[in-house]
Amino acid sequence: MASGFQGMALRPYTAVMVVPTGVGAAIGGYAGDALPAARVVASVVDRLITHPNVMNGAQLYWPLPNALYVEGFGLDQFAAGRWGLRPVHRNRVGLVLDAAIETELRGRHLQAAEATRATLGLDVLDYVITDAPLGVTLRQADSGATWGTLEQPDSLLRAAEKAMAAGAEAMAVVARFPDDEDEADLETLQNYRLGQGVDLVAGAEAVISHLVVRTFGVPCAHAPALSPLPLDSAVSPKAAAEEIGYTFLPCVLAGLSRAPQFVTRPGNALSDHLPASYGQSGDIWADQVDAILVPASACGGGAVLSLSRTKTLVIAVADNTTTLNVPLTALGGHPVNVSSYLEAVGVIAAHRAGVHPQSLTAQVPHLSPLADEVLP
Repeated sequence: MASGFQGMALRPYTAVMVVPTGVGAAIGGYAGDALPAARVVASVVDRLITHPNVMNGAQLYWPLPNALYVEGFGLDQFAAGRWGLRPVHRNRVGLVLDAAIETELRGRHLQAAEATRATLGLDVLDYVITDAPLGVTLRQADSGATWGTLEQPDSLLRAAEKAMAAGAEAMAVVARFPDDEDEADLETLQNYRLGQGVDLVAGAEAVISHLVVRTFGVPCAHAPALSPLPLDSAVSPKAAAEEIGYTFLPCVLAGLSRAPQFVTRPGNALSDHLPASYGQSGDIWADQVDAILVPASACGGGAVLSLSRTKTLVIAVADNTTTLNVPLTALGGHPVNVSSYLEAVGVIAAHRAGVHPQSLTAQVPHLSPLADEVLP
């Protein structure tokens, strides 16, 4: 008689990869330089959930069929269990352009959007121009981390609402960012181009996308509009993707074209714009996350803190240094510390296989009795 056991179907192994924006991350603090790590992590998991800062590479991007492109505010809501993710085959992407963008620079961005329609087949809707300049300002904290403000946030929201009324299911925003003029900003920019500094615009970009996602509950990502810089042969390879064109929009449109939609549990008063999920089988929730990867010095974000309180394996990567000094141990967490993303991939592979990582080393310790204070 043939055995009735034909194998057990395991649930998909899901990992989250976070590299905070605007904190000078050694990997992921530049123009798409975390993409190689994301590609390798995606190859050993069933689903990778990550965010635009990891996937965006200005003119460059890399499609990962099993990766979910989730804006940072939405990722925090997901990790807290408030929102779920619903994978889609495609999104109709709305395009919002800041009224402050000069005519020629606006034309370059429109050409980029039209090129993604013709070359990539993306469903990009006709664009909306804000009814007032957004007035982006850039700020830098004493730690070196960057942030920013908008003088006219309501103008952005009115434009996004108009795009949604036209059928947009995801939102690409292009705001005119100030060109560096004072000496300190010029020095920071030059350091960044040489692969040694913090991205001045990243923090303000997060403010823009957070506002749209928080207000409307749709996927959103931002591309800054900046004047082209003069050629500099010393530019670091990590920053070079931002040097090869007039716009950073292509990667944003590609990512948003298949970004998952947000859903919520019935009765969640914080999510009036989101459809309620009634147990739809394809929806993904935080309790399905197996592991999260994060720079070891930048563990203070909402997603990491939420998932670290669950059974999710937290992998802290030491050589992805940042300007911060917020280890998870200082917040009461217990991460698995690794030196590199190469080592992190090995830990994930072992975790997925149900193998204790120590079993792969020459030092397998003896069992010890539990301490008296934890016995019943």
